[in-house]
Amino acid sequence: MIGSGATAVTLVPSMAGDAAHVTMLQRSPSYIMTLPSVDPVAKLLPRVLPDRLTFPLVRFKNAAMMTLFYQLSRRRPGLVRRLIEKGVRSALPEGYDVERHFNPDYQPWDQRLCMLPDGDLFRAIRRGDASVVTDTIDTFTPDGIRLSSGAELEADIVVTATGLNLLAIGGIALDVDGESVDIGRAVTYKGMMLDGVPNFAMTIGYTNASWTLKADLVSEYVCRLLGHLDAHGLDRATPRRPPGGHEPEPLIDLKSGYVRRSVDAMPKQGRVAPWRLHQNYFRDLVTLRYGRVTDDMGFGRARGRVTPAGGGVVQSSASGGGAER
Repeated sequence: MIGSGATAVTLVPSMAGDAAHVTMLQRSPSYIMTLPSVDPVAKLLPRVLPDRLTFPLVRFKNAAMMTLFYQLSRRRPGLVRRLIEKGVRSALPEGYDVERHFNPDYQPWDQRLCMLPDGDLFRAIRRGDASVVTDTIDTFTPDGIRLSSGAELEADIVVTATGLNLLAIGGIALDVDGESVDIGRAVTYKGMMLDGVPNFAMTIGYTNASWTLKADLVSEYVCRLLGHLDAHGLDRATPRRPPGGHEPEPLIDLKSGYVRRSVDAMPKQGRVAPWRLHQNYFRDLVTLRYGRVTDDMGFGRARGRVTPAGGGVVQSSASGGGAER
């Protein structure tokens, strides 16, 4: 298994149960932590609280823990590095070369951090069903892989769990009024819409927490925006970035290879709200669930007839490009 990210650390213990042995070949280590597969708080609360209270509390607790851990990692990286290393050493056999195989050369959360359910990868290593090799590839051979160190890994099957490339908006060719939109130069609005692109929303989840947390908030915001359009007899909402300001920055603040490779093709972000992508669930909760939908947003009606929420018909006086107000 070539790789050291989430795909590799998920597949290795899963395959180790059936294969004679699985080797994870990594060019460099990743930060890896263990989490229980069953949340003890989520298991306990239903005994004393109804579901309508249990689910929001568990979600709040998990989001808060990840946010606090991320903030601690950015402010006290040395402390978090030592805590992670201590956990890895306690999960592996005594004398295991943790320094070589589980000690990254970057700070926590410079790249994404991997979580092992119940430490399954570490358990597979302890059983002898899996092992980790840290080296680079020289070439493939008839019997496996020859490494730069000169050693050879014998292999019946080689799985490449690395080399991910990001693809913005699924590779959709996007244009507005016949003019192509350069996604790599577009600036995101509230981390979910694009400057100058009407009625278009996308989901960019959290790199430091569950992706679905942001997906839920984006869905709520889109529904609120659609409700605003209906209530005012409108059919067009277009984010409009104010003139001037700071030069746009990369959208995702990670140093992972797959992020750096795709930075020119991904949308950008500004330095201030609402053009900043905040990797913070609670900040987004306030902005997307309760904040105004009119900030830096142009509204209008395309040429034709628009039916407002209260019934009846409004005849638009907009030009072919649609009126903004």
